Amino acid sequence: MTVFTTAAKEALAQLNRLVALGYADVADLSDAEFRALAHPLILELNSVEYSHLSENILLVPTRELVSPESLIARTAIGRNAGFTTMPPRDIASFIPQEGCEPPEGPFYVVIDPHTGTKYTNREPDIARKLIDSDNKLPLTLEEGISIATQHPNWLTDKNGFNLPGSRSADGRVPSVWVSQNSPRLGAVWPNSRHTWLGNAFCTTRLGCPLTA
Repeated sequence: MTVFTTAAKEALAQLNRLVALGYADVADLSDAEFRALAHPLILELNSVEYSHLSENILLVPTRELVSPESLIARTAIGRNAGFTTMPPRDIASFIPQEGCEPPEGPFYVVIDPHTGTKYTNREPDIARKLIDSDNKLPLTLEEGISIATQHPNWLTDKNGFNLPGSRSADGRVPSVWVSQNSPRLGAVWPNSRHTWLGNAFCTTRLGCPLTA
């Protein structure tokens, strides 16, 4: 019987959820092919070297594997599916900023993701500076959707959040919050405040091989 580390067990559970939500179809792969792309990363997480990691991780597929435009509809709070009013081209325009680029590979892991409660009601531009000074990394669009996918209760029990690690060409920052009892993907201007929005961050990102 295989004994998994805490992080590897959590990553496998998150992979199972992605498959159940039809991510393999979005990637135009079979379920088995989709799983196989994540297995090298999960195997590394299962090594002794990373046995110290907790279950507070996110398994994130890169946009080269699955485009973010179709993913918000695969989130849900209860039976209420996620939605957005932004067109697909608009969503695709949000790209990672310098220092927030994902590791290479079809999947990577975000360590210690947080909805940014301590940065609630802060402009994304100001929050980015505070996150940097705290030696944390702001989350990106894909990572925010991953939170809504894997932990929808964070939206209801904690707070909605900006994703200052991504930005569109016109300067907007993507955000995820609860609207009509559903996850909603939207955007805010970098100098705007919203009392219900934190600014999400993490400790680090790990790819395969697991290097920060």
